[in-house]
Amino acid sequence: MADQQALDEVVRFTSDLIRIDTTNRGGGDCRERPAAEYAAEQLAGAGLEPVLLERTPGRTNVVARIEGTDPSADALLVHGHLDVVPAQAEDWSVHPFSGEVRDGVVWGRGAVDMKNMDAMILAVVRDWARNGVRPRRDVVVAFTADEEASAEDGSGFLADRHAGLFEGCTEGVSESGAFTFHDGGGRQIYPIAAGERGTGWLKLTARGRAGHGSKVNRENAVTRLAAAVTRIGEHEWPLRLTPTVSAALTELAALYGVDTDLSDVDALLDKLGPAAKLVEATVRNSANPTMLEAGYKLNVIPGEAVAYVDGRFLPGGEDEFRSTLDLLTGPDVEWEFEHREVALQAPVDSPTFARMRAAVEEFAPEGHVVPYCMSGGTDAKQFSRLGITGYGFAPLKLPEGFDYQALFHGVDERVPVEALHFGVRVLDRFLRTA
Repeated sequence: MADQQALDEVVRFTSDLIRIDTTNRGGGDCRERPAAEYAAEQLAGAGLEPVLLERTPGRTNVVARIEGTDPSADALLVHGHLDVVPAQAEDWSVHPFSGEVRDGVVWGRGAVDMKNMDAMILAVVRDWARNGVRPRRDVVVAFTADEEASAEDGSGFLADRHAGLFEGCTEGVSESGAFTFHDGGGRQIYPIAAGERGTGWLKLTARGRAGHGSKVNRENAVTRLAAAVTRIGEHEWPLRLTPTVSAALTELAALYGVDTDLSDVDALLDKLGPAAKLVEATVRNSANPTMLEAGYKLNVIPGEAVAYVDGRFLPGGEDEFRSTLDLLTGPDVEWEFEHREVALQAPVDSPTFARMRAAVEEFAPEGHVVPYCMSGGTDAKQFSRLGITGYGFAPLKLPEGFDYQALFHGVDERVPVEALHFGVRVLDRFLRTA
């Protein structure tokens, strides 16, 4: 089991990493190198030989390998990203890059997304070095850049240009799984991610006839765009169940003692109460308009108008997503992918999933582990190009009333110290036996 030094270090590492501002504003505006050097220093202190890799100066990734005891076993990838989304300091109770530890809680941007997991990985690796522990299978540790944008400087670059560093890796674990979900009725649920919806970020362009704002114009680009955006925003996507989501519904139905009627999923979700939040965003494709750009003067009708849409599609659902967008945009609006990444699905009956379940249950015997599919995406998408099956497993034991999912990209992002201690213990238990 992880020692006291590991428990102390995970808190210190989380705080230190938060204080290193790695804000990713998109368009290449980010510099992860100081955080990458910090992580590499901790890995080197554990006797490893980390390599630092960049596609673009300052956009740094770190990779190291820990040799396992069974050379015939497939390797396991454990990865976390170093960049964070922007934060407006005036909106926060504490400065978002203070890394302040107050009343048993670590505050700051990245506390849950995902410098906490980065710190857990470092603490576990260093604990192994102190105590002479080696995992059963090779463990490849990777800290990546650019996850909060395109991943082109991060996991995409590593998968495309440095595949040899991941030789033998067949599975990987990273963020957004094995956290406590309180259902409000006394149950503690620990969802482990075994899938992700695909990413379909879209750019819509409407063209028309430019002219004076006082004149009749039947070819108004803004009107055409607005109509298409309205159709997309109001569209009701049909129900589509994947194996991971079906497994999640089946296990949740059993937990709540209700019939598993997958022919009427909406009714089943109603019976699950607050726990439906774990599933409801992943039973359909989705497309949400997010940005609009048009015009340069109030009394001038522009010849072009642009909108952006955050689209997500289920495993096996991309063809339907594309054809539906063709219909919704209509003949006067063109659409294209601004960014596209695949949907993922991982088996929930695998030995690795069973070991993750067992590790959580050892330290949270009152908890109920269930599989789920992420509504968004992670670096697992890029690593899937190497044939690596990805799971979301960043364990945290959270108190009731702590809205973990709302803190992703939210104000006053924070993580309890006890949650970090739990995470180190569970991650250590899992990785030793994985």
